[in-house]
Amino acid sequence: MKTAGRPGLPALALPASMIVSFLASAAAPTPLYASHAGAWLFSSLTTTIVFGTYTVAVPAALLLLGRTSDHLGRKPVLLTALVLQILAMVVFSEADGVGGSRRHRRPRRGVPGPAPPRLTVNPARSSTQSPSRRGETVVPARRPGVGSLVLLASIVVSFLAASSAPTPLYATYARMWEFSPITTTVVFGVYAIAVLLALLVLGRLSDHVGRRPVLLAALAVQTAAMVVLTTADGAGALLAGRVLQGVSTGGALGALGAAMVDVARGRGTVANAAAPGIGTGTGALLSGLLVQYAPAPTHLVYLLLVGVFLLQGVAVALMPETVSRKPGARAAVVPEFTVPAGLRGPVLAAAPILFAVWALAGFYGSLGPALARQLSGSSSVVLGALGFFLLAVVGSLATVVLGRMAPRTGMLVGIAMLVVAGTGTLVAVDQSSTVGFFSSTAVAGIGFGAGFQGGMRTVVPLVAEHERAGVLSAVYVVCYLGMSLPAVIAGVLVVHGGGLAAATRDYSWFVVALAVMTLVALLRLKAPAAAGCQDTPG
Repeated sequence: MKTAGRPGLPALALPASMIVSFLASAAAPTPLYASHAGAWLFSSLTTTIVFGTYTVAVPAALLLLGRTSDHLGRKPVLLTALVLQILAMVVFSEADGVGGSRRHRRPRRGVPGPAPPRLTVNPARSSTQSPSRRGETVVPARRPGVGSLVLLASIVVSFLAASSAPTPLYATYARMWEFSPITTTVVFGVYAIAVLLALLVLGRLSDHVGRRPVLLAALAVQTAAMVVLTTADGAGALLAGRVLQGVSTGGALGALGAAMVDVARGRGTVANAAAPGIGTGTGALLSGLLVQYAPAPTHLVYLLLVGVFLLQGVAVALMPETVSRKPGARAAVVPEFTVPAGLRGPVLAAAPILFAVWALAGFYGSLGPALARQLSGSSSVVLGALGFFLLAVVGSLATVVLGRMAPRTGMLVGIAMLVVAGTGTLVAVDQSSTVGFFSSTAVAGIGFGAGFQGGMRTVVPLVAEHERAGVLSAVYVVCYLGMSLPAVIAGVLVVHGGGLAAATRDYSWFVVALAVMTLVALLRLKAPAAAGCQDTPG
């Protein structure tokens, strides 16, 4: 029997060097405590608390995670730890206070003197514009342009492509690890729940610390998620990777959406509506093609995405910041689901259609591939991914084509298309028609694009600069609730109800009923004011 080669001396030297570097990085802040205390005006007590926090976090992590490598293997744990260590270094390099809020040196007691002017770098603001407050200095800086908008949209695309990359692999995972459709929908749903929690906790953070630090952190965590998924050897590791993906995506969505609107309000709003569909569809189809025709189907797509995230991280580090920092970072991470009073009407008008169209996306992302294969009688992974791809890409095209339509009209068109698509799916399942299923999917894509862009354009252009990430996070909470809850219920119905076809019929009736209720809600609400979408920064 052929035995695997044992690790040699280099394999021993590498972990030893990692221990040295990790502990060196732990000690690196020590000589800086005095300078930080002078710059940020904290006491010796704060210094000991900062040091003590690290010493408490280490044993806590040892208790919670110390045995993880005995089950997942050493490499995934070490790679994840390296990514988190890099993330910590990014946070340190961006730090401007003990809790993320900007502080300034006060005059000593008894020595009067004016407080130094606050230096604000806001690339989204004209350098010739006079300061808005006394004592504030606005300095010229590079303004983010079209390149920044393209970069930000590409990150949305890659994050949502990564989120849909496992979709064509669910059947492969189910065969390898022998789990049921309920497990498939739980794996799908746990991602959406992690996104929701991250949106609630981290959604407003970039309004205070800036967009770039949040995006760099999210890219680091997304890279760690790809490492976990690449090395997954069971449903538990798959769930862990999906949770990391959800935390990363939820933490980034508000910052990405806000940054795109910071750069260009009109094009940024359109990009907010179009990029998610492009990413979701591209990820599903690309993953399906790689699974079908490329080697290492459960590894290659994740490794390619790691390369993309690393390149995007470098680009974000070089990108100009799009918003000035402001105090309140610690309060911003307290979970809160609030909308400014002036925006509650538009958000209430948009929420039902956003929930409905994302509920449809949740079905195609979880059970759609299995339904496509069952109706066609084919085991092709690409065919299974085609439905999700078609929904997302048609939805993105509809977003662009219908972009000049009034937002309320867009939502009404979306409702109508959802009813048509749901009815068409019912007929396709009854007739076992593959053509009917994909035709209904295309119609559903039009409904998704029209409804989603109508809802986004009802809300996004009205949001003030330092509220954008928070409001967009609240909007995405509605979307991901729609995406997760109905899909998990559908998975339960597949196993404990009448099977996949019966669950699809129930889900189609649910979508039709949801569309009708959305129409009633939209007609009862006062029409929101038309939102302008001019390409002005800020």
